[in-house]
Amino acid sequence: MREIVLDTETTGLDPLRGDRLVEIGCIEIYNRMPTGQSFHRYINPERDMPAEAFAVHGLSSAFLASKPLFLEVVDEFLAFIGEAPLVIHNASFDISFINAELDRIKRQPISRERLVDTLLLARRKHPGVSNKLDDLCSRYAIDNSRRTKHGALLDAELLAEVYIDLIGARQSQLVLASELRATPTGGFGETPRRQREAPLAPRLTDADREAHRAFVATLGDKPIWNEFLGTV
Repeated sequence: MREIVLDTETTGLDPLRGDRLVEIGCIEIYNRMPTGQSFHRYINPERDMPAEAFAVHGLSSAFLASKPLFLEVVDEFLAFIGEAPLVIHNASFDISFINAELDRIKRQPISRERLVDTLLLARRKHPGVSNKLDDLCSRYAIDNSRRTKHGALLDAELLAEVYIDLIGARQSQLVLASELRATPTGGFGETPRRQREAPLAPRLTDADREAHRAFVATLGDKPIWNEFLGTV
């Protein structure tokens, strides 16, 4: 399954009061593993940068003045995310800014049904404690030492790692022999190891099989290999 981990930076906290998007970062994951594909753009917000926001992400008005408008990157952005679920920390914040920008240029909003909010997931899994991104990185031993300021692409990269741990996908990828599943009676049973979507091609040749049979013929009347000859 393809998912997009997404983060944004903005000029403030409320798009309804004139705050704008200034950065989008996206990381593609497939079957809960990063693919190495990403989308990252700085955006000219067409307004000043408040000191409070600059202190968070360090993006100045002068730096952003030469960057493209949202209108100029929207098609590339929408093509990258496609129809995939969007994994976002505090999703209502980021999607409100993205949809405000889409509305400004008369484009359809992104449905909230597509959102996977890792903040809500973390609050369910770790109730009663802080679940900010930095806290989750510490909890799951993810190196966030580069995060001296907020940055959309870096934060999306960190969130992708957090998400994999948060939903337990990293542990499930390490299971080699069997997996536990809940049974109708409330207990646990074993299910077979997950199979590859496309099985590996066999590496034994007909010549290998014939050589093996010839060897087995030298082992006496009842070699144990005879029990397995039908499988090789």
